[in-house]
Amino acid sequence: MNATLQAARLSAWPYWMTITFVPLVVLAVTRGGWFILLIPLYGWVLMPLLDMVLGKNLRNPDPDTPDKDLFWFRLLTWVWFPIQFCLVYGALYYLSHYGAYPWYETLGIMFGIGVTTGVVGIVYSHELMHKASRFERHLGDLLLALVLYGHFRTEHLLVHHPWVGTPRDTVTARYNEGFHRAFWRILRQGPGSAWQAEKAMLARRGRTPFHRSNPIWKYLTLGAIMLVLAFVVGGWFAVGLFVFQAFIAVWQLELTNYVEHYGLTRKYLGNGKYEPVGLHHSWDSAHHVSGLLLINLQRHADHHINPTRRFPLLQIYDETQVPQLPTGYPPMTFMAMIPPVWRRVFNPKVRAWRRQFYPDIEDWSKYKTWSYPTPGEED
Repeated sequence: MNATLQAARLSAWPYWMTITFVPLVVLAVTRGGWFILLIPLYGWVLMPLLDMVLGKNLRNPDPDTPDKDLFWFRLLTWVWFPIQFCLVYGALYYLSHYGAYPWYETLGIMFGIGVTTGVVGIVYSHELMHKASRFERHLGDLLLALVLYGHFRTEHLLVHHPWVGTPRDTVTARYNEGFHRAFWRILRQGPGSAWQAEKAMLARRGRTPFHRSNPIWKYLTLGAIMLVLAFVVGGWFAVGLFVFQAFIAVWQLELTNYVEHYGLTRKYLGNGKYEPVGLHHSWDSAHHVSGLLLINLQRHADHHINPTRRFPLLQIYDETQVPQLPTGYPPMTFMAMIPPVWRRVFNPKVRAWRRQFYPDIEDWSKYKTWSYPTPGEED
């Protein structure tokens, strides 16, 4: 690790800035009009501006800090589910019974809530699903149920982490693959990929995929419960709004996934084997404010090496070890929505990454087209 990176003092309160989404949602729901713009302006404009002003946080905490010293960090991820539950269903009730807004304002409100459930809720679920505690994993499942994306836990833990940067991973964005194409591919392939992963795990235990221990049934049940609750709150109108916010949240998630690994591939070793995942297989960012907003998700390289490490302890590395994003995630995800601009900026960065970390590879054609076998398959 770069010797200039200094030890950081742990302080939980800055991460609680995510709670400021709550009054923004309440204002949007109860006032409508221009207040609807507060949520996207807050996450997509103000946070990047503060990143520019406050710069990067290059300090690293002690990774061996015990859990007992991280209570206030952990509490933040625990309390978000009841908060998000109240925001989503409170909004559905208000819009179904009291809000006399034009259709575009109603959709605008649910768009803002979807941004919140995606930017905060799914990121917190991601933190929780990696923990050994059944309580935390269950909270993570509940957060994913609020956006109808329960299979993401299986896909993320059993497919993405072991096979990132290989043809087996659904969410690793291929070189030259635009976000919109990647997004629909992931939506099509993700549920089936998760099912196959659980099927293989259950087979190793001598069970069929229809066994009650398959968590897919839990994901489907929780999602169905959330839809029924939406119907009880406001009928089919509320169900439609609930599904819309879920779609926006998933869109936010997959934008982030796209940015995190675009074009980064693991070296093929032959006979269906790939090199172990390394720090250089993720794009990192050390920008301070967006790191607080996303509870250090941007320190993504260390997360892939130490997936159970709690978010305040994730480490940052310099560009000699990890490829760096020019900004935090919010501007990068906005750029990803414009594929020609994205390719103009990032394809040269991917080619520079290849020269830096794989100077021995001269022909990248099979990596670009994912022509190498999926892990475990013979040539």
